[in-house]
Amino acid sequence: MKINLHKITIRKVIAGYIENDKEGGVTAYESKLNIRPKYQREFVYKEKQRNAVIETIKNSFPLNVMYWMIRDDGGYEVLDGQQRTISIGQYVTGDFSLNDRFFHNLTKEEQDKILDYELMIYFCEGTDKERLDWFRIINIAGEKLTDQEIRNAVYTGPWLSDAKLKFSKSNCVAYLLVNDGGSLVSGSPIRQEYLETALSWINDGKIEDYMAKHQHAKTADELWNYFQNVIAWAREVFTNYRREMSNVPWGTLYNQFKGKKFDSKKLEKEISELMQDEDVTKKSGIYEYVLTKNEKFLNIRAFTDKMKREAYERQKGICPHCKGENKKKKWEIEEMEADHIKPWHEGGKTTAENCQMLCKEHNRTKSGI
Repeated sequence: MKINLHKITIRKVIAGYIENDKEGGVTAYESKLNIRPKYQREFVYKEKQRNAVIETIKNSFPLNVMYWMIRDDGGYEVLDGQQRTISIGQYVTGDFSLNDRFFHNLTKEEQDKILDYELMIYFCEGTDKERLDWFRIINIAGEKLTDQEIRNAVYTGPWLSDAKLKFSKSNCVAYLLVNDGGSLVSGSPIRQEYLETALSWINDGKIEDYMAKHQHAKTADELWNYFQNVIAWAREVFTNYRREMSNVPWGTLYNQFKGKKFDSKKLEKEISELMQDEDVTKKSGIYEYVLTKNEKFLNIRAFTDKMKREAYERQKGICPHCKGENKKKKWEIEEMEADHIKPWHEGGKTTAENCQMLCKEHNRTKSGI
C-alpha cells in the first residue's frame, strides 16, 4: 500500500463540514472527504476526549497522525482519525464550547491559530483488503474496535447501511423499541451492540454467516421484523418488567418457545419467588429457568468450605451412596463433592444441615454429568 505524508490546515480540512448528510454520514474538505465511511464506527468520544483534542490544537501541541484513503473517484475517506476530525468539526461549527467559550466567542487571532493548525495526514492507496487490514491495525492502539465494528468493516454494502440505520444510531428504532417500558437489551447502539445482539439471535450466534449471506440485500427488513417479533413476544410472556431483563437472551428463548402458550400470571408468581430466593445468584437466569427448568441458568449458591467440612466430619468421610458396594469406604475430603440432601428444586436450601458429601462418581451420576 502506498502512503504519502501531507500537512493540511484545519481551515482546509473542515471547509464545507456537514454532519448527518443525506446518507447519514459526515463530509468535509469541500465535500471531497468522507469522514464516516460505512465501515467506520459512530462518534464515540466522550466529552473529556473531545475536549483534549481541542486543547491540544489550541496549545499547538502535536496531534497524532491521521490516515485518509484515496478513492477511485479522486475523493478521500478517513481510514483513521474520524473521532478527532469530528471533534474539530463540531467545535469550529459551534456544537460545543470549551471552558465556557464557543469558537465564535474567540478572538480572530485565537480562531486563526486553530484554523491554521496543520494536521499530519497520510494519504493511502491500496486494495480493499489492504485498506481493511490497515484499518484493523491502526485502530488497535486507540478506541479499540468491537467485534461487530470489525465485522461491519468486512461486510459493507446496502444491507449494512440499512441495518445501521435501524440498530446503530442514537435513538434508532431498535433503541426506542427495547426501551419502551424498560430496556430489554443491554449495551449501546452506537457501539454496534444492538446490531450484534439481533444478529446473534436470528442465526444462532453465527453472525458472520448471516452478514455474508445478506451483504448485498437491499434492506435489513428481515432482521428488523424478526427483532420486533422477539421483543413483542418477551413483553407478552413476561408482563412485569425488572432491570434483570436487559441481560436475557430473548432471541434464543423466542426461537425455542415462540409457538408455545404460557400463563403469564403463573410465570410471574414463580419469578417473584425465585427473585427472593437467596440461593439464586444469577437473577437474569430466572427467565430462562422458568421456561427450560434447567438449573444451570440460576447459578445456585454453592456450599461453603465450612459447610462441606461440617458434612464431611459428620459422615466421617463416608459416601452414603457407597454403602454395600465393594468400594473404598472412606474418602479424603478432596475426593468428595457437596450435594443437596433435599434437592434445591424440591425446596432444599444451601445450608449446612442440607449438605452431604458424595464421592465424585456418585455425585456426578446423580447430577447427570
